[in-house]
Amino acid sequence: MGTNEVRRTVEAVWRMESARLVAGLSRMVRDVGWGEELAQDALVAALEQWPVDGVPDNPGAWLMTVGKRRAIDGLRRRQMIDRKLAGHGRELVADGYEPDFDATMDEPIEDDLLRLVFTACHPVLSAPARAALTLRMLGGLTTGEIARAFLVSESTVAQRIVRAKKTIAEARVPFETPDAAERAERLDSVLEVIYLIFNEGYAATAGDDWMRPALCEDALRLGRILCRLMPDQPEVFGLTALMEIQMSRNAVRVDPSGAPVLLFDQDRSRWNQTFIRRGLAALDRVRALPGSVGPYTVQAEIAACHARARTPAETDWPRIVALYAELARLVPSPVVELNRAVAVSFVDGPAAGLDLAQALLGEPALAGYHLLPSVLGDLLAKVGRLAEARVEFERAAELTDNERERALLRDRAAACVTSTE
Repeated sequence: MGTNEVRRTVEAVWRMESARLVAGLSRMVRDVGWGEELAQDALVAALEQWPVDGVPDNPGAWLMTVGKRRAIDGLRRRQMIDRKLAGHGRELVADGYEPDFDATMDEPIEDDLLRLVFTACHPVLSAPARAALTLRMLGGLTTGEIARAFLVSESTVAQRIVRAKKTIAEARVPFETPDAAERAERLDSVLEVIYLIFNEGYAATAGDDWMRPALCEDALRLGRILCRLMPDQPEVFGLTALMEIQMSRNAVRVDPSGAPVLLFDQDRSRWNQTFIRRGLAALDRVRALPGSVGPYTVQAEIAACHARARTPAETDWPRIVALYAELARLVPSPVVELNRAVAVSFVDGPAAGLDLAQALLGEPALAGYHLLPSVLGDLLAKVGRLAEARVEFERAAELTDNERERALLRDRAAACVTSTE
């Protein structure tokens, strides 16, 4: 096996095993930052040794063994790993602490992964820091990959990760699953991070690409892991159902040139039915669990209405209107109301939808939101007010930071030709 092939194998193994590796080592050394460093050390060792010695029969176990040895060496050779572990290191030495690695290996890896999820997504961190740390520790992405995904510099991502680890250490965030009283609040933070990652991939906020599918895949993988780890949480399945169904459209959301293809123009025969079946099955799981329906589940139900419609004309718009009303009750938001206005336009006509959308013009939260003028432009065009529609499409184009979306909006503005022109 050549060097390049071995490197690709190492990268593939890392992507599959890194979360388990970081989680297991973090529990062993009682610190998530140190655990991640030990996992990185094991990765470097693999890159150095596998091209010479060959890929081991059990690559994941090999990486864990190397990580364990580095941890033991570190505990015996030094009283502290670095400045942020200074207090922790003295405590370990003072207590004569040396972990029983073989005994801890017997604990379920699912418990370790759950601890890692709740630590990386701790509310003490900012949303960008949680996203970066989650993609690094649970997604196995490199700093460069995360930087490219969010269109920021590698140094920015590296700083976010370093600061996140420091914040976790200074806040003395324990590497553990929160108790029942705290779990609901913490779970909201976890789901928020996964949804943030997915949305950035599904509709990129900036850059030259309409989508970044790799981010969607990473978020969906995290959602599926969480379903396995928390099988009694309805909203975990609700969010995963939403991502599964949305992912079903990815292959047809852009044309061969990379330009966006809107929902009503997509070839629905090419929607991925496997993703749709998985999403609908996750929704069935939600219904079978006790507890009230949450906002992710409601959004998944809306996506399911589109997925079940073989043609745009078959879409159950009255149900979608009702679901948006329920979503507005659960999480009041002008963005939800804007989406409800669009749904209403398909039930009661574009004029009714336009009235609802125009009522949102004074909302401060929508002042720089490009989708408000985009929706207004669409509804104005449908009622024949083309000159006004052009103005709104042009305004939307100015507000978006995504180049593909800007081009689409300018094309729509140019299509609003009035009889006087």
